[in-house]
Amino acid sequence: MMKIHQVFARDLPDLWFQAVHDILDHGRRFVIDRGSYAGQTRLEYDFFSGHVKYPGTQPIIPDIPPGCGIPNPVEHDYIYGGPGYSRAYIEYLMSSRKEPGESYTYGERLTRVPITGDKLNWWREAKTDIIDRRDVDGKVLFEENGQLYLNQIEWVIDAYKRFGHRNNQMVLQVAHPSDLTLLDPPCLRSIDTRIQDEILHFVVYFRSWDLWNGFPANLGAIQLLKEYMASSIGVEDGEIIAASKGLHLYDYVWELAKLRTMCANPSALSKGECKE
Repeated sequence: MMKIHQVFARDLPDLWFQAVHDILDHGRRFVIDRGSYAGQTRLEYDFFSGHVKYPGTQPIIPDIPPGCGIPNPVEHDYIYGGPGYSRAYIEYLMSSRKEPGESYTYGERLTRVPITGDKLNWWREAKTDIIDRRDVDGKVLFEENGQLYLNQIEWVIDAYKRFGHRNNQMVLQVAHPSDLTLLDPPCLRSIDTRIQDEILHFVVYFRSWDLWNGFPANLGAIQLLKEYMASSIGVEDGEIIAASKGLHLYDYVWELAKLRTMCANPSALSKGECKE
């Protein structure tokens, strides 16, 4: 039977700590069959849901007390930019820049979406009964070498400002159906948005999620994106609900996780199964 694990947290460091602490007792232990880490062992929640009330509270990276003697899974400069990093992680999320060898980035999927096929034909034919046809403004819609592109982030901001806050259509999509053909498809699939009482909230879904490093880095950058969008729309910054059916902890960080959580003999590592 699938076990749904829910965490309610005050801020992002609290969410990360609770998720790491709980997976050591409630995670399911198994060997990976396919993917970037095939053959390795990890703990994984059947399904995880985390609700963060104040994700903008600083710091947004994990809290590692000096006495633990372990490095922070996410450095401040990794999120915001600094020495040793060619770009800030927030840039990875909000720009289309790709490094050599990258088949995609989240930023490319969010800010440089080619409009093709029927949608492009409807746009050219001004089929306004089918498509929300907007002018090419260089920000929401832009052209490069004859190709029309959409910036999803700016589109959602513009739509909320134009049409009001009460609709369920404003979803930032990272996933493509053709991603099934990739050996390593994007883990982040979507960022849904909701403006409630003049406050912008995010509902985030990851198909697979590295709890130790990826989880705090991703959510830190997603929080900065939310702050940017809220400010641009003219509303307050709100909560994050994050979900995944594949939040996991790799075996090479189990000892670090035990040190941080002070769990000397967690159930999932001793029994190899979920704790009831």
